[in-house]
Amino acid sequence: MHDDVTVYDEAAREAVELGNRIAADDAEADLWDVADGLLAGAIQYWLYSRQPCGDPRCEDCAPFSTAEARLAELLQLTEELAAGSEYFHAPTDSNVGRA
Repeated sequence: MHDDVTVYDEAAREAVELGNRIAADDAEADLWDVADGLLAGAIQYWLYSRQPCGDPRCEDCAPFSTAEARLAELLQLTEELAAGSEYFHAPTDSNVGRA
């Protein structure tokens, strides 16, 4: 991996490439199913990576110390990532003004 490419960037790129590869390998594949499957896997991995260590006083684990806290963090991160995506707004959105 190049020094200027972070693990984060590489993981995101690989996820997109995997989705493209799955869709290209199966012309009948529904893109929504591919995307939903990738999202399900990403959520599983994220939740796995955020398991608390077991020490109830651990400050590093405090934001993830309960299932509800993990879900809140996941939802906040999802909202931030979605809003920052170049695909968040589409010209075909129903709330886009038309002249």
